[in-house]
Amino acid sequence: MEGTNPVNKKLAAALSGGAVLVLALTGCGGDDSSDKLDSWAKQVCDAVQPQAKKIEAANAAIQKQTSDNSAPEDVQKTDSQAFQDMSAAYKAIGAAVQKAGVPDVEDGESKQKNAVKELNEISTAYTELKKQVDELDTKDQAKFADGLKDVAGELNKLSASGNDALKKLEEGDVGRAMARQESCKSASASASAAKS
Repeated sequence: MEGTNPVNKKLAAALSGGAVLVLALTGCGGDDSSDKLDSWAKQVCDAVQPQAKKIEAANAAIQKQTSDNSAPEDVQKTDSQAFQDMSAAYKAIGAAVQKAGVPDVEDGESKQKNAVKELNEISTAYTELKKQVDELDTKDQAKFADGLKDVAGELNKLSASGNDALKKLEEGDVGRAMARQESCKSASASASAAKS
């Protein structure tokens, strides 16, 4: 059974990089408060928090499955469900940013639009990974391990392809407004816990 384990560990490592994409919501404090921006940030942060928990739970499920010496079928089932949950969570965050409207900052419209597009792309990428995992051959240990290696590679690409639009959205005043929200503080605290 030890055939899948090193690969599983690789998958887990790739995941812990990828799953915290959106949770860079730490901001750096500051008190140049604008009510409009604060209410925008609160709306987004409140919506992000439950999704961040879903992403974290999906991540934890994969980590747990990879630390056990699990059968390929179990690994496949867990990973497939986790990718589905992550896809749904990113989609929901994209919808929340869309719904919150344009943040009251310079270039707010393009920042919002790009972030929503990026979140939807991440969601789609996780759907693709789910399909990839679903199609793996669990009867053949070596083939399954190779397939997981490809999935890990895709995950690495996903986390490396970055979240530039999200970072831009969270720059400056928006980031500071988000940092003031309790729900973003707890989302980012749980993200850094998941990362470490």
